Amino acid sequence: MEQTETLKDVLQFYVDAGVDIALDEMPHDRLAVPPQESRAGGGAATAQPAAVRSSASAPTPGFSETKPHEVNVQEARDRAASANSLDELMALLMSYEGCGLKRTATHTVFEDGNRDAKIMLVGEAPGRDEDLQGKPFVGRSGQFLDRMLKAAGFDRSHVYIGNIVAWRPPGNRAPTTAEMELCKPFITRQIELMKPELLVFLGASSAKNMLQSSDGILKLRGKWRTYSKAEIPVLPMLHPAYLLRQPAQKRLAWRDLLSLRKAAIEKAILSPDA
Repeated sequence: MEQTETLKDVLQFYVDAGVDIALDEMPHDRLAVPPQESRAGGGAATAQPAAVRSSASAPTPGFSETKPHEVNVQEARDRAASANSLDELMALLMSYEGCGLKRTATHTVFEDGNRDAKIMLVGEAPGRDEDLQGKPFVGRSGQFLDRMLKAAGFDRSHVYIGNIVAWRPPGNRAPTTAEMELCKPFITRQIELMKPELLVFLGASSAKNMLQSSDGILKLRGKWRTYSKAEIPVLPMLHPAYLLRQPAQKRLAWRDLLSLRKAAIEKAILSPDA
């Protein structure tokens, strides 16, 4: 009984730390020097165990691990540029094999909300719940986002939601610069196809990458800018997940929501009575 409780405590520790997926049945040292096929003098190298060889040595069919990063980025750009509708873009993204995050993800997370909306929200990357359901902002932070929108007179029918990265990074870590570069052509085209009248970038990764800024999110938030040649007004905001960890910053988010509400009323997107 005591051993069972100990195991439960260990598993809970892993969950709290964000370790909630298993990539294989046994651990692999990804930094280890791979064994040579043969040594000088003709001696055979020590063979890897079969389980290690099958997962660590053999590439997953279809993935572009062997292609240079620049080639995968260019393929993403070409694919995204060829899409003439959101459905085409979603299909091209789902068949894209250039980003390694796809290997450990359950679903490609493309969109949620109203395709006819005039306000588009762009988040960072899917979390565990988003990965399981295949939609952005459906977990705890998504529920908080819904409450934020409702408090300012909005709901999900007023907005369309996407992510800069379409696949969940393992352990809910932040996406790397390289991963965002691979996925950015798709969210860029998604914005072009949606043609929103107002944009909101949620969180540091989204705001800094899409605005190509080195400033932190606390400096970027709350200040209207223009995005792309279409000069779409964009408002960087704090990510709901950050607000759940830092409740004292909710006052800043409320100011930003009021600013968004004002802009939406001025553009006749939202009724003043809402």
